[in-house]
Amino acid sequence: MHRVGFLLPDGFQVMTLAAQAVFEYTNLSLGEPIYRIENYSIQGGMLRSSLGMAVETRPASMRLAVDTWIVAGVGDPVATQSTGPMREFVGKVAGKARRVASICTGAFVLAESGLLAGRRATTHWAFARDLQRLHPDVRVEEDRIHIVDGPIWTSAGMTAGLDLALAMVEKDFGAEMARSVAHKLVMYQRRSGGQSQHSELLELAPKSDRIQSALEFARKNLHRPLTVEDLAESVHLSPRQFSRVFTAETGQPPAKAIEKLRLEAARLMIEQSRHPLDVVAKETGFRDRRHLREAFVRGFGLPPQAVRREARG
Repeated sequence: MHRVGFLLPDGFQVMTLAAQAVFEYTNLSLGEPIYRIENYSIQGGMLRSSLGMAVETRPASMRLAVDTWIVAGVGDPVATQSTGPMREFVGKVAGKARRVASICTGAFVLAESGLLAGRRATTHWAFARDLQRLHPDVRVEEDRIHIVDGPIWTSAGMTAGLDLALAMVEKDFGAEMARSVAHKLVMYQRRSGGQSQHSELLELAPKSDRIQSALEFARKNLHRPLTVEDLAESVHLSPRQFSRVFTAETGQPPAKAIEKLRLEAARLMIEQSRHPLDVVAKETGFRDRRHLREAFVRGFGLPPQAVRREARG
């Protein structure tokens, strides 16, 4: 049995508890309670979230045989500054647990306990620079969904806790189990740790299902030349009508939006694989590596090789 302890501060973010569903549905998939999930706080007893919802917690103790500790975040860790007892507890139990993790601004607790010193870590993008400023010995990567550095796991904010928990399930029981659980939870996409916290599909924010479907069609066919006619046909509109509706809903013309999707996909391939740039260019719809380089410099201010070196560093 894997014992998972969620360590909650007063005023914790409710979204942290959503990650528990990943372990719950893994148990259901396996047909047995492999994961035992419990909520803890330093004092124990009733604890209120930032929304006022009360949760019963057990008192955290050094005698607990917990396999995985997951530290929840608070709304504004810089303003709150209330991690003293949690910091001390986490620092002491880290050596006894198989892994220690944080969701969202829980990374501040791990940093204050010294667990992140010299390690790569992430947190909610809105507080990443505060984390780096307050803890210069931490290698903060502010645009990651989650990061695993040895036994220490950190994740971005809010829904990234689900991705962190799924990554743990994958580590424990394999990729197929993680995919199965994500499917049961009706998760639109199981994000890898290296994926950006920011999504071009989210940034475009189309208002209608029809334009959303066109963007999905584009994302799945980036290796092909994609014309306005192709996109319009995929959602049964005329090219002229499609261009007008697309621009009205997303604020940019189709060609520009597709290039952004190509760039996002190419960056992920460059950061997460060892594929030659010619292959990356082909798979993401750029004419060749020269075209890919031009788009990268225009979009990111860096050539692809520099992005790859930075990711490996």
